[in-house]
Amino acid sequence: MLRFCLLTILFAIASSVFSQQPLPKGMTEAERLIWDEYLKNYPSDRGTAPPTETPRTPAEWEEMQGVVITWAAYQQNLREIVRHAKQYVTVYIVCSNPTTVQNYLAEGGVNTDNIVFVEADYDSVWVRDYGPQSIYLNGTNELAFVDWVYNRPRPNDDVIPSVMGTELGVPVYQMTQAPNRLTATGGNFMTDGYDQGFSSELIFEENSTLTEGEIDNIKYSYMGIDPYVKMTTLPYDGIHHIDMHMKLLDEETLLVGQYPAGVSDGPQIEANLSYILNNFQTPYGRPYRVVRIPMPADENGEYPDDEGTYYDPDYLTYTNAVILNGLVLVPVYGLPQDDEALDIYREAMPGYNVVGINMRNVIPASGAIHCITREIAANDPILISHAPYFGVIDYSTQGYTVDATISSAEGISNASVFWSTDATAGFNEVAMQQGEGESYTATIPSQPVNSTVYYYISATNINSKTAAKPLVAPLGYYEFELNPTSAPTHLLDVTTSGNGFTNFIGNNLEFTDGTEITLSASASDGWQFDRWEVSDATYQTSEVQITISQNLSATAYFTEVSSVFANMQGKLSLYPNPTNDRVRIVNPTTSKNLSVMVVNAAGANISIDTQVQNNEITLNAATLPSGVYLVKIVTANKVWSGRFVKM
Repeated sequence: MLRFCLLTILFAIASSVFSQQPLPKGMTEAERLIWDEYLKNYPSDRGTAPPTETPRTPAEWEEMQGVVITWAAYQQNLREIVRHAKQYVTVYIVCSNPTTVQNYLAEGGVNTDNIVFVEADYDSVWVRDYGPQSIYLNGTNELAFVDWVYNRPRPNDDVIPSVMGTELGVPVYQMTQAPNRLTATGGNFMTDGYDQGFSSELIFEENSTLTEGEIDNIKYSYMGIDPYVKMTTLPYDGIHHIDMHMKLLDEETLLVGQYPAGVSDGPQIEANLSYILNNFQTPYGRPYRVVRIPMPADENGEYPDDEGTYYDPDYLTYTNAVILNGLVLVPVYGLPQDDEALDIYREAMPGYNVVGINMRNVIPASGAIHCITREIAANDPILISHAPYFGVIDYSTQGYTVDATISSAEGISNASVFWSTDATAGFNEVAMQQGEGESYTATIPSQPVNSTVYYYISATNINSKTAAKPLVAPLGYYEFELNPTSAPTHLLDVTTSGNGFTNFIGNNLEFTDGTEITLSASASDGWQFDRWEVSDATYQTSEVQITISQNLSATAYFTEVSSVFANMQGKLSLYPNPTNDRVRIVNPTTSKNLSVMVVNAAGANISIDTQVQNNEITLNAATLPSGVYLVKIVTANKVWSGRFVKM
């Protein structure tokens, strides 16, 4: 009887594919009926032990050599993906008849350059969920694939990782047999490229016989994931895949879908985001930067929920995009919000080619571009780890140190930092010096106050392969601004009385023996006096008389006159944002004479508990009602501002 049922459902699946009626991303009712029996009769000869050493799972924004699609449905959409993707990576098309696919591509003006046709059986188009997950083996950086039990009874789909492993000569590690059997899906997983992974709690439902510890151990053994972050599933997303509302754009930036307050899955998305921000950090020990992107209503203005509609609105999302080297393919739907969504990607990912592809016909099946593509990582990778400067930082006469960890299996031959204050005019190169192990460092020279500095890192390995951080450099790069209030003087006139001895060290003064000393500071043309800082005291006058009873040090600070008014406004870095508790602000000024103002949406100043430390300002937002708030930090010659959202 079981054999008959299995043959029946497999015949139905094959018939569906043949007739071009696409299988949905979720299970059909017929598939639900045989799922348990399918698992009981799962092939017993496919499991393999994990790699001997813990591997690394690369992130999607790392260098890729290819992308896989399955020619099972939505051919017009697939053709548009191929049109753009093949300019950046090799496109592998799993199909039953390459000639038919070639003809269809040619009809749309797409030639076969950089396309490889892989003849194989398949069941559905959703290759993200069942396709090969790339890993790098520890020590050698050899590319390998991992394979899990696909969470649908679709046996042809389930062997595609092995098909691609054979095609590319890549080993495949299969977590398909006890005690290492894991049922999973690629749309419900993302990683930062180091060791942190993310899924929804669907992973528990798919593996109800395993404890969380056992699931974590399998993920670590086969993929090097630790910690493994799991978030509460969303009420109205029937698929429960995180790629429907969330995406890592780099190791420190989360793109998160946003509904209007209280609408559809909005409350749970905000709760999941708060959970991440309050409990986890980037690989560099810093808070995540969060970029919000709208979750759009459909053409009738309806969102997926259970209130007041005579039909089930589709789950429209812009986060279901794919990154392929310098290309970002984003689903669009012919809606007014499409342009806004593309602009959000372009602003968050400078230097990338962001292309929208209309997926309105695909999204009713609960998937979009990410769901029907699966990237393949590059061979011989170069991993550059660097916590970049961003925002406004203090001026330094000593320059700006750029530290990085750079690794390649064959070793690094050279590395450099490229910097500029005018990215359109080209970049200057500073060679990085290797320190202990894989650590490298270089210094960007000190630049004039009020400069914006642009930079990126480039490294070449022993095999003469070169990689950059960010990957798209020099089209994209990191940037930071110099805080003018932290700039020291360019000219000091100092007079002393008594027996004090003055030792000049850069722009600083050190004093030893003596009883009384008078400090008088004046600036060169184009600069005006800001303040004296003598040990722990701050003086707003240019002439200071002090009595020396112990060793003291002093620094005079000046501001560039031409930039005073241009720099009256600055941006604040606030985190976590949104918040339901406290807001932390990177202190933008060294001035002890500052005031902190918080203004609500109605424009009224509100009272809020504020703690000011040297490097950080903390606001207690726990008692505030939900809404958007403006924060201003005011000193004698500058105002910084920023907004935060209280959930």
